[in-house]
Amino acid sequence: MPKFDVTVKLSGTDGNAFAIIGKVSSGIRKAGGTSEDVNEFHKEATGGDYNNVLTTCFKWVNVE
Repeated sequence: MPKFDVTVKLSGTDGNAFAIIGKVSSGIRKAGGTSEDVNEFHKEATGGDYNNVLTTCFKWVNVE
């Protein structure tokens, strides 16, 4: 189960890691996440390759 109960649609990001991170960050804020939560997500998401970005997104929010 993700850390935040919000669904983020990743369609339209065309595989762009920065766009994906931006959409998920917005979703975290929408679900009541703090700046600290968003910073923690960013640090985790950017700590590896593209697959790490996607894996991290699934840990933090529901992804469509």
